[in-house]
Amino acid sequence: MVKFLAYTAASAPAASQPGLQQAERIFGVVPNLQAHLAESPETLSGYFTLLELFSKSTLSSVEQQVVSMTANFENNCHYSMAGHSARALQVGMDPTLVAALREGKPLADPKLEALRRFTTHVVRERGFVAEADINAFLAAGYLRRNVLEVLLGVAAKILGNYTNHIVGTEYDDFMRGHEWSKPSASDANAILASTR
Repeated sequence: MVKFLAYTAASAPAASQPGLQQAERIFGVVPNLQAHLAESPETLSGYFTLLELFSKSTLSSVEQQVVSMTANFENNCHYSMAGHSARALQVGMDPTLVAALREGKPLADPKLEALRRFTTHVVRERGFVAEADINAFLAAGYLRRNVLEVLLGVAAKILGNYTNHIVGTEYDDFMRGHEWSKPSASDANAILASTR
């Protein structure tokens, strides 16, 4: 197996050092994902740029976490699901919503459930979302702008999730208690089918 290094702000390539210093300011430590991304300064910068732009979208902090956690679930990313579980609680998401997202279950809030379902379709269908699913999302109170903002959030998660898969990113200490394994695919498919 190819071994990918986890860099520190001091050991990273010079062009990655500002990004890792930024991560350290934000998180208090350099998370393992960013430590691996530092191998490529461009990829590290791209990841931060996508996250920053998504944070400025018209979706609320809770809605952003719904998009992120749904993408993490669909992409089967143990590391990102653990990190976003902790982050979702920090931004005030109800713990029952966090638990449902971790299990791939419908959300009690109808508007957030519409967001979860739309994000699920985006990831599963690789963007080839049926018009009926887009219309259902819009009927729940979202805007065409939000359709594209979901794509932005999914793009950020694809970069992070796929990196974690390839490099085998290990959990960070702040994720303790939020470790995650995806429920069986048959359970998740049955849940999605029952909500259509």
